[in-house]
Amino acid sequence: MRSRYAAYAVGDTDYVFRTWHPRTRPDDLSPDPALTWTGLEVVAADGDLVEFVASYDRDGRPGELHERSRFEQRGGRWVYVDGDSR
Repeated sequence: MRSRYAAYAVGDTDYVFRTWHPRTRPDDLSPDPALTWTGLEVVAADGDLVEFVASYDRDGRPGELHERSRFEQRGGRWVYVDGDSR
C-alpha cells in the first residue's frame, strides 16, 4: 500500500500499473495534473485488506481519499484488486 501511494505521489504510473490486478486495472492511468498527494495514514491492515486515508491538494484545496482496499497475491507479489471509498 505504501509503495503504491509513493508511486502515485511521484507520478510513477508504470509501478501503479504493474501492482494493479490485470482483471480490474483501468486502461488509462494518467495522473491528474491538478492533484498533489500530501500524506498517507494506514488506518488498519488485516490479511488482504488495507484501510487508509490519503491526503491531497487539488487546485489549492485540501481533500482526503478514505478507502478500504483489497489486495491479492499473484506470483508471490501483492497486487491491488479493488477498493471501497468511505
